[in-house]
Amino acid sequence: MDKTRQMEAFASPPLDSSVTTFQWDAGLFEAETVAGLKRDIIRHIVSSLGLDYARRGEYNYYHGLALAVRDRMIDQWIRTQRSYYEDQSKRVYYLSMEYLPGKSLLNNLHCLGIYDEAKQALIDFGLKLEDVAEVEWDAGLGNGGLGRLASCYLDSMATKGVSGYGYGIRYDYGMFHQVIQNGAQVEHPDNWTQRGNPWEYARGRFLHEVRFFGRVHEWRDDQGRLRHDWVDTEKVLAMACDLIVPGFRNDHAINMRLWSAKSDTEFNLAYFNTGDYIGAVEAKIRDEVISKVLYPRDEDLKGRMLRLSQQYFFVAASLQDILRRYKKTYATYDKLPEMVVIQLNDTHPAIAIPELMRIFLDEELLDWDTAWDLCTRVFAYTNHTLLPEALETWSCSLMERVLPRHMQIIYEINHRFLQWVDQNAPEHLKSGDARERLSIIQESPEKTVRMAHLAIVGSFSVNGVAAMHSDILRNVVFPEFNALFPDRFRNITNGVTPRRWLNQCNPDLAVLITEKLSGDWRRHLEQLRALVPHAEDGEFRDRWHAVKRANKQLLADYVQRKVGIACNLDAMFDVQVKRIHEYKRQLLNVLHVITLYNRIKVDPGGEFTSRAVFFGGKAAPGYRMAKLIIRLINGVADVVNNDRDVDGRLQVIFLPNYCVSQAERIIPATELSEQISTAGYEASGTGNMKFAINGALTIGTLDGANVEMLAEIGKDNMFIFGHTAEEIAAMRQRGYHPWNYYEGDPELQEALQMISNDTFSHGVSGLFAPITNALLYEGDKFCVLADYRAYLDCQEKASRLYRDPDEWTRRSILNTANMGKFSSDRSVVEYAENIWGVTPQFA
Repeated sequence: MDKTRQMEAFASPPLDSSVTTFQWDAGLFEAETVAGLKRDIIRHIVSSLGLDYARRGEYNYYHGLALAVRDRMIDQWIRTQRSYYEDQSKRVYYLSMEYLPGKSLLNNLHCLGIYDEAKQALIDFGLKLEDVAEVEWDAGLGNGGLGRLASCYLDSMATKGVSGYGYGIRYDYGMFHQVIQNGAQVEHPDNWTQRGNPWEYARGRFLHEVRFFGRVHEWRDDQGRLRHDWVDTEKVLAMACDLIVPGFRNDHAINMRLWSAKSDTEFNLAYFNTGDYIGAVEAKIRDEVISKVLYPRDEDLKGRMLRLSQQYFFVAASLQDILRRYKKTYATYDKLPEMVVIQLNDTHPAIAIPELMRIFLDEELLDWDTAWDLCTRVFAYTNHTLLPEALETWSCSLMERVLPRHMQIIYEINHRFLQWVDQNAPEHLKSGDARERLSIIQESPEKTVRMAHLAIVGSFSVNGVAAMHSDILRNVVFPEFNALFPDRFRNITNGVTPRRWLNQCNPDLAVLITEKLSGDWRRHLEQLRALVPHAEDGEFRDRWHAVKRANKQLLADYVQRKVGIACNLDAMFDVQVKRIHEYKRQLLNVLHVITLYNRIKVDPGGEFTSRAVFFGGKAAPGYRMAKLIIRLINGVADVVNNDRDVDGRLQVIFLPNYCVSQAERIIPATELSEQISTAGYEASGTGNMKFAINGALTIGTLDGANVEMLAEIGKDNMFIFGHTAEEIAAMRQRGYHPWNYYEGDPELQEALQMISNDTFSHGVSGLFAPITNALLYEGDKFCVLADYRAYLDCQEKASRLYRDPDEWTRRSILNTANMGKFSSDRSVVEYAENIWGVTPQFA
């Protein structure tokens, strides 16, 4: 059978109305009952796993329960998909290089409303749900805030009834599994699918061909049209893997469709028969590396080529899938902008713009103006970064090699765009400097494609993710584009799903809240505002405090198991867990810890507010400074935790391999949340929201979403310090001199001298010299020293308040009560109404 006939055979047949009249029950027995779950668990252990259900073990019963839950979700998904076709719903396609869903079992049980039934079913089998759930690995599909936000948005799309899809890559390995050895980060493979993934459906019949390299053949057809054929290419197949995303108790489910790379040449028998066994499978290994690892190192050409190939691979497969689905109903592309919107989650998927143009021009033979008009009414772009070095660029030479036709199209897009600027822009934007800043192509020092520029030019909407971030985008990062397209820029502040980040991770607090609120706060987080009067109720404060204490005990038990440290439960749990980066300023936190340590050493008998300071987060494998910061944190921890003078009044704990499931343990126990990035550098943050929703008080700068949190929570209930973004800009313009802060502050001098003098380096001379050099001699790029004293003063305010536990608890309640704005449901509704042009099905 030739390939064309194979694709026809595997194509989705139309719905048969004579079949859909039957009510399918997925073979489930009493689906929502304990008895039904027990029967389905046993059925899957025997029939799906081929195991003996009498051999009781957590893994077997986790897998059996997961498959029983998946049965129920696929039933909802099928009915949801049918409704989209029947209603001719506009589809929202969310393209993201990463997702960070965490573990799925407990979330899915809560969403289906069968958590209690599953718990009882396992009790009947002699097992505990918490032990069975612990078997599951976090899905290695993302790294940090970008991926977790994408997962929150899919959760909210499903809960609000938005006809959405999430597209990405099905990585065989996550970024890495972090281990700490001798204080240093060591990266191990994150083989998250080693024991299988019961949640996914591998769609072997959805195989899309993706091409790379080759050359472009230009020719004219019999109508005189210039045609372009991309020839002599290398081909990789993209296989769809679906993960179901259920809505919260609404019988609605959407999905992530993740692409796995499969070789077009599985096995070369000729090589094998000559004894070249490695050569026989070499092509398969080379092709399938595309979906092996999230974010491969890109310090060399091979790494950069792989990253670009990953981005194009998932974009090309996704667009083929999107257009396949559209063409089931429509014969022409006239209605594409009415029926399809594609949200680009940062610049990683921006190559979708020239790819869609290639399809329209080269395969569908549309003229340029028609193709560009369609393209710019389909794409919307979300920017997530203010760091200039993080605004993604690709060298033109690399793009020309890997994607030669796309580079031609990008040049043409830029040429036509700059022509339009010359004809339509205000005079001040036609000058050489402004025109260069607008160009998609950066000419020097290396000729590169600016992917953010491409995304802005090729999209009908550009949004930031916090009010402050969006203002900086408009006025500082992209002022010329904002002048050209003032109606294109907008803000949608990030949010987090309350289902996972309060209801699931903090069940005792959720029960307490539910007792006091009459509505469904899990789907309407703004209802938390009704907790405000209860902050004045002494009995309620006592119960709130008891929940926090119990959560601290759970975290302390976990810490004891993982790193062997016995936490002081009477200490303030002071937490900074996030990606390790200089702008997030873990160094500022470390300097505070060293200063507290020095104060205790000076006055061992003095009264101090006890603190357990928690750190967690991964450093990118090639980010040497971030890895050195991890080593410093652990060096300080070794000194502080083993000093008898400290006597438990100060503890430093670095929790390795920070991930979603670990965050679910840490966040409910946190009392002080560290959100201390340099003002003007954090786009939004979502960790700040998760902590505050769970009653932590925030110490932070006026950066990202902290600004909007302050407006909601109130200045009396947060600890705000440091220079503002405007003050930092002015200080740098005048000339920032970190030595002035160093010489004027004896405690800062002492802390930095201890780092420099190898107090924390385990005898490795000069180990931390790059850190002190960066702060004192290389300009202190992120103004750590400038904010040091204000940070210490603010920390002292937090210490004083903590000595009044009743007042601390009152403010904790007020933090939770005033965080209703920061639900991802609100964010998704704003996207739907203001960008996507769809109406959510559920209020």
